Amino acid sequence: MDASATVASHPVEVRCQDGFTLHGRLWDAPPGAPGAEATVVIAAATGVKAAYYHRYAKFLAESGLSSLTFDYRGIGASKHPFATARRARWADWGVLDLDAVLDWVIEHRPAEKLLSVGHSFGGFGIGLAAHSRHVHRHLSVGGQHAYWRDYRPGHRRRLWWRWHMFMPAITAGWGHFPGSRMGWLEDLPRGVALDWARSKRDFTATGRTAEQRRAMQEHLAHFCAPTLAVTTTDDPYATPAALSRALSYSPLTRPHLWELRPEDLGVEEVGHFGLFHDRFRTTFWPATVAWLRHGTLPHADRATPTLAGPQC
Repeated sequence: MDASATVASHPVEVRCQDGFTLHGRLWDAPPGAPGAEATVVIAAATGVKAAYYHRYAKFLAESGLSSLTFDYRGIGASKHPFATARRARWADWGVLDLDAVLDWVIEHRPAEKLLSVGHSFGGFGIGLAAHSRHVHRHLSVGGQHAYWRDYRPGHRRRLWWRWHMFMPAITAGWGHFPGSRMGWLEDLPRGVALDWARSKRDFTATGRTAEQRRAMQEHLAHFCAPTLAVTTTDDPYATPAALSRALSYSPLTRPHLWELRPEDLGVEEVGHFGLFHDRFRTTFWPATVAWLRHGTLPHADRATPTLAGPQC
């Protein structure tokens, strides 16, 4: 990475198939930067603003990979009109929002490879998008869909009460989940909060109709980008069981699991959100660039195939 490189960013608007407009930001790699032939879509975790990933997006651009961050409907810059956004379901963030963003990159950057980075729900939700079949390579960081039995033992009871009992009760009274008021996360649309609270073994069961469920299953089955799935040993949500469940929807991805220990990064704890903190710009972040650009597995002895699958 050239520390002196100038990275330009500018806002973008993405119109979804149902007419809703998402707001994001495109970070352009400097002209002539090594590897400047790809654009990375960064899909956020549930209840997290795109702004949280801006430092990482800038790092990718400085490393020659242009990147696009965006807020899902009902979150951050895409919160309004909230009267419309609050009706969103969790699957809509993948089927409608992520699909529109991927399509935007395909249309506006047709000569570049399409890459993706997903955090938490974003790591799994990318496969819900029909256009995900065009993704060249995927990085999933803590990617899963919050099935409570997959939470890490020792945390399961606390997380079950918070997200699967308290959250739906508050959501029923407010009409949405006021996460920012509580200091937990961003406000969530009612449907997203309730889908999380009622998360089942099979995510596609959240589909409103049998046709929608079949469409989600088809999209997930056709998602075939080689995938590096990362978690940490102190992540209470993204356990190996949770990652394997998420990866099993898309066996064509030939996934590799990389389970990091905090001590591998020289810290005492990382958790579910820490890997996108810029204290890891000299450790974890360069490894993600190597994967996205070249498909290089970090620490090959610890990044091992989890599920076998044919190539696309």
